[in-house]
Amino acid sequence: MKKNRFLIVLNVLFSGMIFFGICSCTSLKTLLPQYALVVLSLLLGIVLTLISDKLLFFLSEKIKNSNFTYLLLVMIIIIISSICGGLLAIPFSALPGLFGQFLPIIVVTLFFILCAIFFSYRMEAFVDLANRVTNGKLQIAEVASEHEATALLDTSVIIDGRIADIAHCGFIPGSLIVPNFILQELQFIADSEDAQRRQRGRRGLETLSNMQKDKFISISIVDFDIQNVREADAKLMHVAKELACPILTNDYNLNKVAELQGIRILNVNDLTNAVKSILLPGEKLIVNVIQEGKEINQGVGYMEDGTMVVVENGRPYLGQQIDAVVTKILQTAAGRMIFARHEKELGVRR
Repeated sequence: MKKNRFLIVLNVLFSGMIFFGICSCTSLKTLLPQYALVVLSLLLGIVLTLISDKLLFFLSEKIKNSNFTYLLLVMIIIIISSICGGLLAIPFSALPGLFGQFLPIIVVTLFFILCAIFFSYRMEAFVDLANRVTNGKLQIAEVASEHEATALLDTSVIIDGRIADIAHCGFIPGSLIVPNFILQELQFIADSEDAQRRQRGRRGLETLSNMQKDKFISISIVDFDIQNVREADAKLMHVAKELACPILTNDYNLNKVAELQGIRILNVNDLTNAVKSILLPGEKLIVNVIQEGKEINQGVGYMEDGTMVVVENGRPYLGQQIDAVVTKILQTAAGRMIFARHEKELGVRR
């Protein structure tokens, strides 16, 4: 409280000194005695302090609630208006007497007010123009300041649907961002004439709808105006670079291209492989042999997570559920393959 009072007194004295200096340079110096000028300057200083205190509080609240692009344009407009108003006031300063003293101030003030009114009515157009000139970088910076972005979602991971369960469990903190062009691509797929593509698109839209309704998931759809870029994947990588956040995807090609450009990728398939249960040779598992293998007398089954289990000499057990023992695990680019044999067969050999 004492500090605030000290600042207020300092502000009053500083404002009073400025007014006293201004009055000393005008004809008021001859019209009023010295003590009257001091009193007038202090009164003006008090009034200015009260007004500036309210004004600063109002401006601080406005700045907190305003976006980055808007504030930047306001600063540019203020600078341009002040320069143009000052240049316009120069001829009026040559007028004799009080006209030359006060008309420049009136001209600058009126010019500034007119510019403020004009730009306030057309601010949205100027914001849009600024984003177009900077290829959306200003808008992306604004999104970065408003959202603690964890990752951008692409079309493939939304259609896949597993991201909803992963986010619901709390493994993805922060905000998930879906760019508007990804939503448009989903809508385009959902409107496709091909029944399979149409089903996949509708599934993606349904996934997004469920994620927005989930109170445990922070997800937002953001409009990005990216010029000179047509493909959705290229736009997504452009936004990811500016936001400095990874992309959540299942797209193999996007994965590789993004990695070449130094963009971090979070692949749901990699996550699935990472959390698969680890089986070691000699461990038992139950396998439902559903088809023949590529080699002679092989049977093939699948675990619940989709991992292929190749049963040696398993062809006679087609359509049966057997107890098998793991003999070998092979890691491939497509995932893991588990080789096993029937428990009875190994028991006989032992």
